[in-house]
Amino acid sequence: MSPFTGSTEATERWRHLRVTRQDGVATVTLDRPEKLNALTFGAYADLRDLLAELSRERSVRALVLGGEGRGFCSGGDVDEIIGATLAMDTAQLLDFNRMTGQVVRAIRECPFPVIAAVHGVAAGAGAVLALAADFRIADPTARFAFLFTRVGLSGGDMGAAYLLPRVVGLGHATRLLMLGEPVRAPEAERIGLLSELTEEGKAHVRAAELAAHLAAGPALAYAQTKALLTAELDMPLAASVELDASTQALLMTGHDYAEFHAAFTEKRPPRFSKAQWKGR
Repeated sequence: MSPFTGSTEATERWRHLRVTRQDGVATVTLDRPEKLNALTFGAYADLRDLLAELSRERSVRALVLGGEGRGFCSGGDVDEIIGATLAMDTAQLLDFNRMTGQVVRAIRECPFPVIAAVHGVAAGAGAVLALAADFRIADPTARFAFLFTRVGLSGGDMGAAYLLPRVVGLGHATRLLMLGEPVRAPEAERIGLLSELTEEGKAHVRAAELAAHLAAGPALAYAQTKALLTAELDMPLAASVELDASTQALLMTGHDYAEFHAAFTEKRPPRFSKAQWKGR
């Protein structure tokens, strides 16, 4: 996403999310614990717009996405979304479904790593939000369920049919998206859905530790690695290695590459740049 901005000021308060920042790490918390953090139209829109803002300002170097209370996210609110969509016409439904997909694209395309800290339920859209993250840290209470066929819709919602086979393989993805059955944390780890399984109650702690580690690292290198992982999913090998070559040549002209060599020579830890981009 481009760092150039227009006249609009940064949003100070997000109505549907709790957002904190510290030392280059943004922590975004879904905050409807009484509803297991079920998503509303406003929550989707806030997530989309927040990720765009953070991507443009380039001060965030890692983001942790979590849920307040007993679970991560139970998906779309049955009354506020499913009930409302029954009264929408085709154009309105298309706008809504495009917006949910824009949230997933924003997670995949933002220039910083996103870590989902999952405890309790991650169902429907909540499971896809976690799937779209770069890292999924979960504790033993976590359970994932791609419930879309259970409500009479395609399992391929919000990019799930694109992302899930690439994470767990086509066989597991077919089972999870077709049947909508819950997958508990041990099985999620076994099939590759999790990046790490923690002790109970420690997912948010470990996610914060990982975010701090990433925020202290080479921001531009991480951003380009993420971009290549997404871009090269559908590229032939020849195009991939050419894109890799161009990216490495660019990064070899940057501060962090020279800083690593200086630190290695001087036998000290490298002091990587905290900025991905500096404007004037």
